[in-house]
Amino acid sequence: MGALLPFDRTGRGVAGRLTEALRTAIEQERLAPGTRLPSSRELAAELGLSRGVVVEAYEQLIAEGWLTGRRGSGTTVATAAHPHGATTRDPFAPLGLRPLRPGVPDLGLFPRSTWRRAYEQVITNMPDADLDYGDPAGPASVREQLAAYLRRVRAARLPATDLMLTAGAAQAFSLLVRALRGAGHRVVALEDPGSKGVREQLEYSLTVLPVRVDEEGLDVDALARTTARAVVVTPAHQFPTGVVLSPARRAALIAWARRCGGVIVEDDYDAEFRYDRDPVGCLQGVAPDVTIYIGSASKALAPALRLGWLSAPPTHLAAVRTQRQAVDLGGPALEQHAFATLLGSGGYDRHLRRARRAYRTRRDAVMAALAAHLPGLRVHGVAAGLHLVLELPAGTDDVAVAAAANRAGLGPVALSACRLDDGPPGLVLGYAAHTPDELTAAIATLATIIAEARA
Repeated sequence: MGALLPFDRTGRGVAGRLTEALRTAIEQERLAPGTRLPSSRELAAELGLSRGVVVEAYEQLIAEGWLTGRRGSGTTVATAAHPHGATTRDPFAPLGLRPLRPGVPDLGLFPRSTWRRAYEQVITNMPDADLDYGDPAGPASVREQLAAYLRRVRAARLPATDLMLTAGAAQAFSLLVRALRGAGHRVVALEDPGSKGVREQLEYSLTVLPVRVDEEGLDVDALARTTARAVVVTPAHQFPTGVVLSPARRAALIAWARRCGGVIVEDDYDAEFRYDRDPVGCLQGVAPDVTIYIGSASKALAPALRLGWLSAPPTHLAAVRTQRQAVDLGGPALEQHAFATLLGSGGYDRHLRRARRAYRTRRDAVMAALAAHLPGLRVHGVAAGLHLVLELPAGTDDVAVAAAANRAGLGPVALSACRLDDGPPGLVLGYAAHTPDELTAAIATLATIIAEARA
């Protein structure tokens, strides 16, 4: 049963994490209505926990109506799959941390103690005036600290005045799309395959034109044949293929933008995580005059912080700041100041070094498991980031494979779901949020699912 319940079993709060893992497994019907659960003693032994932790989780879920418990009959999943009366899953509810789900870090690595100290320091020392409405771009001191970090780590070329703090990269894209439309853009080019989430945000106001990606990254010649004068790229670690934009393509992309008066939107989503060498510098550092740069702490720390940033040439930034003023008057200054404190103290760098070691070990475990269970299938992507791509045999329905994996409690994404045009089938596999043993077991399950799909 342990494979159905991926969660961090160490440290404080383990009972709450077990409760959430069980709740998620029931909601996703990995534990079907009527399923009899192991006794608290048996499950505690299987998971390596104290019996009291399991008892606490069971009692909480019985109180909520997810489980039923009767003396002599044990504990079972409630006969109503959704005990609160819902008949369909809320599309806005989180999917949970399923093994092989891409795009999420190990949330158990979040530096809680360091963050708490930084936040308390801010609360203690912040002047009263800083609790007022502020600059919609974010506090100047926070932008100074972030700009210094980006110059040091990502080779960016930006003053703090060219930087705006956002509620994650998602808000940065949302604001940018409005600003681009206000500047006369009606279409935008996007790497194909590319991020489905980014594509959906762009499509709210603009027509998205797919531009193919090959082993050197975005095909700039194909981009030049479109009517687009704006393009969204992930040059340091292309999502999802994992390739790095080659030096020749970088130069060609910058030349395209300057020649046609275009703009490059650089999504630098997980560039801190390169395991075989130092990551390449950001494109913005080479061409700040034509590059809008977007980043966030969602992959490095946690999505729940909603901490992101956008840098742009002054004309574009002014339009984005106007949009930000209209939307919410700026972000949560307390959290932004705490993040700046983490940056300035070196706590952020220490956290990243720890995360890199963990993620490299987990990527190695996935690669070894793929070699053992799915030999002959090609893996795409440099040793970087939080995911890789497994190419499936021609003719495989990767959407059906992903759906079957989902029913088995796994979270891979079909490569075709990231495409607008046709292309080879594959799966996008995440590896950051689970232990090597959990990932190895997940790959073994996935191999069985792929074999059944090919039968």
